[in-house]
Amino acid sequence: MSTRIVLIGAGSAMFGLGTVGDILRCKSLEGATIVLNDINPEALAFVEGVASRYVRDKGLPYKIEATTSLDDALKSANFCMISIEVGDRHTLWEEDWKVPMQYGFRQVYGENGGPGGLFHALRIIPPILGICERISAVCPDAFVFNLSNPMVRISQAVHTKFPHLKYVGICHEVASLIEHLPLLLNTPVENLDIKAGGFNHFSVLVEATYKDSGKDAYPDIRAKAPAYFAKAPAVFGYIGERALFQEILKRFGHLPITTDSHFGEYIPWAASVVDHRGILEFYSSYKATMRSNHDEALRRIADGTPPEEYWRVVPIIEGILNDSHHGELAVNVPNDGLIDYLPANQMVEVPGIIDGKGIHGVRLDPYPKAFAALLMTQVPVNDMTTEAVLRGSKEAALQAILVDPVCHDAKAAADLLDTMISLQKAHLGYLK
Repeated sequence: MSTRIVLIGAGSAMFGLGTVGDILRCKSLEGATIVLNDINPEALAFVEGVASRYVRDKGLPYKIEATTSLDDALKSANFCMISIEVGDRHTLWEEDWKVPMQYGFRQVYGENGGPGGLFHALRIIPPILGICERISAVCPDAFVFNLSNPMVRISQAVHTKFPHLKYVGICHEVASLIEHLPLLLNTPVENLDIKAGGFNHFSVLVEATYKDSGKDAYPDIRAKAPAYFAKAPAVFGYIGERALFQEILKRFGHLPITTDSHFGEYIPWAASVVDHRGILEFYSSYKATMRSNHDEALRRIADGTPPEEYWRVVPIIEGILNDSHHGELAVNVPNDGLIDYLPANQMVEVPGIIDGKGIHGVRLDPYPKAFAALLMTQVPVNDMTTEAVLRGSKEAALQAILVDPVCHDAKAAADLLDTMISLQKAHLGYLK
């Protein structure tokens, strides 16, 4: 029987066509059935048309199917990828970001952490839990890969409700750091052995070693990084957002794996040091890129996922099928003794080993104690976000804001929650 790979949210040209392109370039997946699923029939038809024509015109040994029925898509599935958004992505995202600022919350972005990340999570977790419920019923042995944000809070909720699922969260963010290290250290990337970890988008480089000599590369990183990142060259066509980045390196002695916009969402003092202009420029650039994906459909499928977006899901699928025992730089899995200081139920981002049984997290030992203290501030936020969704509880949602280190005012928190439920009633009205 051929491998059956289901892409849930495939109507997105960015995810759907890019991921199909990745699969089509993978020799060991030849003969696979790629099932495209989306709730938007027009978007799904567009992606299916481009993908089917490409396979037919190139004479490629793959089968493309498309359906708006999730249960039909999931029948006999071996691998399921989830990449969805809810509602008007950018309109809602900008509300997540800007409305809390109106109430005095000093959040530097609004996607993954802080109050903005909470509202994003409260919208997107319920439909993802619904998807996981159908996977659990229709194809319970399938491997489930989530690519949606806020990764930490989604993963926490899924693991809490469906602990038996073969679930893993995958994010490409560490790639932005990996591209800089060879330039910084003047050595090929193949000569570096690195380990990074923490929470998704809130993670640091823990170890770096030169493979040829076995020498610790971190002293060189600490010596060279300040000057390098003060005038870092463009990687993936983008420069900026390295002010908080440098502050973390200076104060905690470890290099963040991502830039100010994502990293700063979790830190109450981040607004005092981040590159605010860089964050605004990044958001504008990202928004423009998202809009261009539809117009560049053929390039998306021909090229696959570009490096700055490469989720590594296809190599993981290949590794499971081939029992490869290869390493991956970042997977989001339960903290089964992987990071000291954090509870076992938390979903952490660590390196992974891939084999025929699945994805196995790699322990980070020792983990930097001071940075772990920052991570621990997010544990109650993750837990109360999950509680709010599973119970449909407005009270728990308010508590999720109040335990967040970004929260500064109890009345402002309550008023903000009321406002956001009113603004986004179609998505948050279940909170009672």
